[in-house]
Amino acid sequence: MSVLQNRQTERALDALTIRRQCRIGQLDTGTSGLALGCVQANLVVLPSAIADDFLRFCVRNPKPCPLVGVSEKGIPNIPSLGDDLDLRTDLPRYRIWEKGKLIDEPTDVSAYWTNDLVAFAIGCSFSFEELLIADGIPLRHIETDRNVAMYRTNIQCAPAGPFQGPLVVSMRPFKPLHAIRAIQITSRLPAAHGAPIHLGDPAQIGIPDVANPDYGDATSIMRDEIPVFWACGVTPQAAIAAVKLDFAITHAPGAMLVTDRRNVEFSVL
Repeated sequence: MSVLQNRQTERALDALTIRRQCRIGQLDTGTSGLALGCVQANLVVLPSAIADDFLRFCVRNPKPCPLVGVSEKGIPNIPSLGDDLDLRTDLPRYRIWEKGKLIDEPTDVSAYWTNDLVAFAIGCSFSFEELLIADGIPLRHIETDRNVAMYRTNIQCAPAGPFQGPLVVSMRPFKPLHAIRAIQITSRLPAAHGAPIHLGDPAQIGIPDVANPDYGDATSIMRDEIPVFWACGVTPQAAIAAVKLDFAITHAPGAMLVTDRRNVEFSVL
């Protein structure tokens, strides 16, 4: 079976099957386009002593950090997001941070988990991609089986406790009519970052070279297309690096927690 055929098979799987594949190491790639209709979530796991500070950071920065779930201390699941869900194993790939530096990218974080950790699930723009596809709007990173392009900007988040740093955005290129429709559609899903924060000239938000993303894969922009930028759940990783946080676990960019919740549950219109 070809890589493309494998990816098409993966996209037809339900959320629980995807989590179980992650758990046994069968899926360690990005999750864009998988389990369409299901809410996907970024993951941030922190020591309990700074969990309240991060909660306030999310409240003050709802565009990049729309909370969809928080665990109890030491408990590696968030029951409201799905049955048979283990935050230590059920994402394709994780990142381990020490003193603000990335030290590991494992597929299982059981060895790093302690009874003092609190997990936060943050809404993801991958959740609204189903609605764009259903409306006939092409998404090039899905068509080319690549991760979405993500960038640090010159927009600063509202600080809370030790947490501060730049807003991170994801970018998708569209023809003008598709860009307008994408804005209308994503405005209905604030839990998946809602409407974009910018479109057009990347330099206006501090992106010097759109061909060189800080995270993910470069996405080509055709001459008749406009780059459209959404706030991104990788923003906490930029904050973790900026303030040199002692310890944290996050998802690897593009490798999300696929939940049992449905996007329609979070639609505001």
